[in-house]
Amino acid sequence: MAKEAGINQKLKFLYLADIFERETDEEHPLTVYDLSEKLEALGINAARKTLLDDIKLLEDYGMDIINVPVGKMLGYYLGSRSFELPEIKLLADAVSSSRFITEKKSRVLLKKLEGLTDKYHGQEINRRVYVSNRIKSENESIYISIDVIRQAIDSGRKISFKYFDRTLDMKKKYRQGGRTCSPYALAWNDGSYYLVGKQEKYPTLSNFRIDRMESVAVLDEKSEPVPEGFDPAKYTSTTFSMFSGEECTVTLRFDNSLVNVAADKFGTDLILIPDGDDKFTVSVRLVAGAAFYGWLFQFGEKAEVMSPENIRREYAQMIENVRKKYITEE
Repeated sequence: MAKEAGINQKLKFLYLADIFERETDEEHPLTVYDLSEKLEALGINAARKTLLDDIKLLEDYGMDIINVPVGKMLGYYLGSRSFELPEIKLLADAVSSSRFITEKKSRVLLKKLEGLTDKYHGQEINRRVYVSNRIKSENESIYISIDVIRQAIDSGRKISFKYFDRTLDMKKKYRQGGRTCSPYALAWNDGSYYLVGKQEKYPTLSNFRIDRMESVAVLDEKSEPVPEGFDPAKYTSTTFSMFSGEECTVTLRFDNSLVNVAADKFGTDLILIPDGDDKFTVSVRLVAGAAFYGWLFQFGEKAEVMSPENIRREYAQMIENVRKKYITEE
């Protein structure tokens, strides 16, 4: 028993620091009497006279311990932490809303984030986020896959993997044959993680949803060189929904009310050219296709493809095909 008490005594500063981290904030300062009682409950002899010296040592170590009047005494609390509550809430929202993080892993991460703040605010992390109501990945191996892909990118080697689609009954159906590619970047798009890489049989880059990849392994074979001028950030912003295809320059005309939309989608370094009193045009590099047309369609008459002509015709044909679906004969 004496030996256990001696060990606890050596851990006194760790326990004291933990009390400040978990049990104090501006609204919940603790006096030396409070601190002494909490330490003694842990089997640590904590004379009130020496606690002031202990607190000073913790301050010297770098803890932001603030004192305030509590009745006729002073109360002490931790003023700042490595992560402030608004920052933790922001991280919690990101974890919870992320599709590629499974519900099980989300709850584990939220519990860890909860531990970064005091006990009075920790429950806010879980109370304000409801992971069970969000669409989540079911692939628990995604974290291992991401780590393996990063290793391959860093070492400049190809990877192999299996890739699956979903059937009508939501079962996995693996595509014939394994996949091999040169991995270049991991990209975040529309709540999902993607691998951007090059398959030898295709001239353009390919994109793979990482939560649909399994058995990812690093090969001994060296990757093909990264395409000249490849910019992951730019690539992600111009590839709608990560569908593969050839990039082209498209000129769009928008209503002035969509300036924020254009900036959010294509970046703030755009050159906007006024077109009359209430419209502007902009030329951007992007991968045209169904995903792009679907994005554009939501703006109705406020957005228009000006050029090239083949993209304009293709978009018009898509609209016409949809229109025909809703025509009823009288």
